[in-house]
Amino acid sequence: MHNPLYQLAQNKYDAAQKILVAVDCIIFGFDDGVLKVLAFKRKVEPFCGSWSLIGSFVAENESTDEAAKRVLFEITGLKNIFMEELKTYSSVTRDPGARCISIGQYALISLSKKNKKLTETHGAEWLSIIDLPELVLDHQQMVADALERLRNKARFYPIGLELLPKKFTIPQLQSLYEELFQLLFDTRNFRKKLLSLNMLIQLDEKDKTSSKKGAYLYEFDYDKYNTLKNKGFNFSLFKS
Repeated sequence: MHNPLYQLAQNKYDAAQKILVAVDCIIFGFDDGVLKVLAFKRKVEPFCGSWSLIGSFVAENESTDEAAKRVLFEITGLKNIFMEELKTYSSVTRDPGARCISIGQYALISLSKKNKKLTETHGAEWLSIIDLPELVLDHQQMVADALERLRNKARFYPIGLELLPKKFTIPQLQSLYEELFQLLFDTRNFRKKLLSLNMLIQLDEKDKTSSKKGAYLYEFDYDKYNTLKNKGFNFSLFKS
């Protein structure tokens, strides 16, 4: 039996304007004491040859999260890394190529020779957030929004450790926080505050890349942190 209400609804779907949906990934890495974001020069119009974040249109058979994970894996070869939805960018005029809504996703990865080489094969480069060139569309705003989110989270959660190797030194961690917040921390106070949290496991290994004496390597005690967090503990390296 013909259902007029169904037909009316179907007509509305058929008549509706088709809008593209994309994901843009703000991928942060930390290398040689510098906080960086992954970008590449566009190979298509509009803005061919200009710097752009890594992104893709969402396929019909995938969610926005799945699309972002696909993009990240294709470019870095990494899975199961920290990634979080940032916000939706839906300005009517944001993309002169077509009406396109983009879901920003930011990710944190620990850089290695392997994933740096893979990004290079895709024409992507790690650029310092301090000297970031002009990006296309609203990608500059996406980076600013992601950096603000990252800073807010890093004040109270050990999220920044996602940017370091599993084994790290206290000077490396201090360098990361200084770069992230664009602040200089007193080395003695930073170390004292960090160790007072009792969240680090000191290893019987040293990193001797910067000195003969070397610096002890540490691992973060996530089990202990998660137990204390459930009781209201905050991982904060800032004075209250």
